[in-house]
Amino acid sequence: MDRDAARRVERVPHGGGVDSELVDFSASVNPETPPGVTAVYDGALAVSRRYHADDYTEFRIAAGEYVGCEPASVIPTAGGLEGIRLALSIHVDRGDRVLVPFPSFGEYAREVRLQGAEPEFVPVEELLDTDPGGYAMAIVCNPNNPTGLAFDADDLTWFLDRCRAAGTVLLADEAFLGFTDRPSMAGLDGVVVIRSLTKLFGLPGLRAGFAVATGGLYEPMERGRLAWNLSTPAEAVGTHCLDARGFVEETRERVASERARMAGALSGRYEVHPSDAPFLLLDVGDRPVDGVVETARDGGIAIRDARSFRGLDSHVRIAVRTPAQNDRLLEVLSLV
Repeated sequence: MDRDAARRVERVPHGGGVDSELVDFSASVNPETPPGVTAVYDGALAVSRRYHADDYTEFRIAAGEYVGCEPASVIPTAGGLEGIRLALSIHVDRGDRVLVPFPSFGEYAREVRLQGAEPEFVPVEELLDTDPGGYAMAIVCNPNNPTGLAFDADDLTWFLDRCRAAGTVLLADEAFLGFTDRPSMAGLDGVVVIRSLTKLFGLPGLRAGFAVATGGLYEPMERGRLAWNLSTPAEAVGTHCLDARGFVEETRERVASERARMAGALSGRYEVHPSDAPFLLLDVGDRPVDGVVETARDGGIAIRDARSFRGLDSHVRIAVRTPAQNDRLLEVLSLV
């Protein structure tokens, strides 16, 4: 990390962390967790008074099976963001340029700047058509946050080929990919894949995730990660969640059905962006965004003011939650 950059780079606003009396639609986190999580956590907590092994063998095996890569390519991380920082710290130097989509996750540009490098922004719809030559890294968020755009697998492979030819590392953030049946890029040469257990398994406070890299991209990241960077409870619960295939399928079906229902109900009042993610981006038009957010809050709902995303000035983002909670959201937003 660049010391001078750390003195001036600001933090990025996020959803979540809202009043516990509000139903939180501001953070796109599954409201359900896999069966058995509490028992697994309690069992891990009981043995947390001693250091655990730093090899995370069972977690790597579960992660590799989950995304379809070799366990030896998996790098455990304390959430997806730690993986993003690790990849940038290893593969991006001070003064480098990094291709960053917008509107997208604000931490990409922040983490690039913290390395003393320069983010160069391109509209997310144009990212895969952009020449990656001259960049140390190109970042893709699939599906993209906050728009919900999911990229075609063949288009991603074509872009990866161009990145490899240009000597540019591709960073693929797949934090929301588990909500879809689309294939992961994990295990392909030239790409660092970032996965989070936060969103799909409804455990943002657990801080568990992993990166996947191969060849010359893997070794420096594995050597550079912090020792014991995944806590004993995070390792145990994460391994358990990655094996919860039935839960994943049920979640995908619920989210797809509810997302379509919500989009249909809202499309008469708002411009609803197409989405393959567990959230919807709404353009509220000439309505004041502050007013929409406050009306929702008065109705017991927290939604995300999306103006903090680069290029958005009349948008809010809403998560897809349970049918009953979604009904309440639709009722509240019908009043705006």
